[in-house]
Amino acid sequence: MRLRDELPVDHALATVYRVGAALCGAVLLVFGCLGFADGLGFFETDGARVAGMSSNGLLSLISLCVGLLLLGGAVVGGNAASTLNMIVGASFLLSGFVHLFLLGRPANILDFGMSNVVFSFVMGLLIVTFGMYGRVSGGLPHDNPYWRSRHPEQARREAGVRGPAVGGPVSTRPRSALPAGPARKAEGRR
Repeated sequence: MRLRDELPVDHALATVYRVGAALCGAVLLVFGCLGFADGLGFFETDGARVAGMSSNGLLSLISLCVGLLLLGGAVVGGNAASTLNMIVGASFLLSGFVHLFLLGRPANILDFGMSNVVFSFVMGLLIVTFGMYGRVSGGLPHDNPYWRSRHPEQARREAGVRGPAVGGPVSTRPRSALPAGPARKAEGRR
């Protein structure tokens, strides 16, 4: 079973995923471009500041690449943008934790300062929220495409009561009136 086969494709939430990826990607692109415009050395760790955070050429390059990746996800949209947002957001959160322990140590090759760690946490939470929006919740509304995808039988029953069927024909007989045994199994496969 593939994850992409389990995710609905036609939903209005794709706009949220696209906008989130585009906004966060644009912020990272601006940060990366400002770092390159300042002519920072690739592995400098002398505390050069860009937009209130310490940076170097390597961090600028990574920011540009991730920004372009998020913008690419915004162009593709849909489930791809949502999944990409969740992965990139989780990576930012992980990076924040890792660099929190690397502050003031020689292994801090990206020249992270505390402002970078805070930015990493905030940006990670923002990106992952855009990615999970409408997909992850215990109380999704029944018209949400992810809820319908996870509960097809109930979605068909509710669609039969409210209007046209979602995903195929629905029996109009009450559930208690369905025959027992093999005939009932055949009825459920239609």
